[in-house]
Amino acid sequence: MIKRFINISVKLGICLLLMAWIIQAIFWDEGKRAWEQHGSAPSWENLTRVQRLEISWKYGPPELWKNLTIINQSSMALSVIIVGCTVFIGMIRWQMVLKMQGFELPFSRIAEISFVAQFFNAFLFGSTGGDLIKAYYVARETHHRKTDAAVTVFADRLIGLFSMLVFAVIMMFFNKDWIFSQKSTTLIAYIIILIFCGCAVLVFLAFRGGVSRHFPKARQLLRKLPLGETIEKSIDSFRTIGRQTPLLFGAFALSMALNIVCVLQFMVIAQGLNISAPAVAMFGIVPMIISISSLPITPSGLGIRENLFVLMLSTSAIKVEPTPALSLSLLALAGSLFWSVIGGVVYLTFREKHHLREIATSEKNSI
Repeated sequence: MIKRFINISVKLGICLLLMAWIIQAIFWDEGKRAWEQHGSAPSWENLTRVQRLEISWKYGPPELWKNLTIINQSSMALSVIIVGCTVFIGMIRWQMVLKMQGFELPFSRIAEISFVAQFFNAFLFGSTGGDLIKAYYVARETHHRKTDAAVTVFADRLIGLFSMLVFAVIMMFFNKDWIFSQKSTTLIAYIIILIFCGCAVLVFLAFRGGVSRHFPKARQLLRKLPLGETIEKSIDSFRTIGRQTPLLFGAFALSMALNIVCVLQFMVIAQGLNISAPAVAMFGIVPMIISISSLPITPSGLGIRENLFVLMLSTSAIKVEPTPALSLSLLALAGSLFWSVIGGVVYLTFREKHHLREIATSEKNSI
C-alpha cells in the first residue's frame, strides 16, 4: 500500500513539475515581451529574478486566458463533436475485437463500459488508464471467460497504439526536413521510432507468437511464474485474435481512420485560435505527441503533452508562439474532458443500475 502511494505521488509530482515548468516558461516570455513593449525601465536584463517573476505572473495569466478564450464557439463545439466521433469509433473497434473472441455484447453495453473508461482515463495514468476499469467491467459480463474478455480490452488498445505509431512514423517521413533539422525534434523522432520497434515486437509476439516452438520448455517455465496460468490463458487468447487476420486488419484500418479524426480535432482548434501551422506538419506532430503522452507517466499524459506541443510548434519551421501552442493543447484536453464528464454521469447510473441488479439476482437465488 505504501509502495503504491509513493508510486502515485511520484507520478503526480512529475505531472505538476512539468506543468509548472511550461507555464512558468511561457509566463516569463510573456512578461518579458510586455515589459519591453511598454518601454519600461530598467531593462529586463537589469531586473532581479524576483522582479521578473512578479512581472511574468502579472502579464502571463491574462495573456494565456486571452488565448484560451479567443477561440470561436463553433470551432470549440466542432472539436467536442470530433472527440465524440473518436470515442464512437473506438467502441466499434472494440466490438470487432470482442467478436473475434466470440463475444456478442450489445452495443449499448459496450457504450456504457467505454464511457466509464473515458471517465477514468481523465484521472488515471497515461491516456490508457481507463483500460483497467474497462477490463474489470467486461470481465464481470462474462463470468465463464473472464480472461478472454479482459484480453479484448488490451488487444484493442494494442491495435490502437500500434496504428498510431505506424501513422506517426509514416508522417515523420513527410516532415523529415524540419523534424531532423533540430536536436530536440530529432530526439523525439528517435523516441517514437524506438517505441514503434518495441510495439511491433510486442504485436508480433502477442498475436503471432512462436517462442514455444523454438523453446519447448517456455510454457513449462511460464506456468511456474506467479499468475502463470492466467498469463498462459492471456497468451492463448491473444493468439485466437491473431488467427483472425481479416478482422484484425479491419480493426487496424479503422484505427488509422480514427487517427486521422484525432488530428482533425487539433486542426479545428488551431484554426479557431488562428494558428497557421501547415496541415502536413500537424499530421506529423499530433500522432507523435499522442504516442508519447499515452505512456503511463502522468495522469492523462498531462504536462508531457503540453510541453511537447510547445516544443514542436515553436520550431523555426512552424513558428507558433508558446502561449497559443499551450492553449491548443489545453483546449484539446477540454474537448476530451467534456466526454469524461459524460462518462462520469454514465458511471454513476451504470454503477447504481448494476448494483441493484446484483442485489436482485442475489435475493432471487436465496429464495
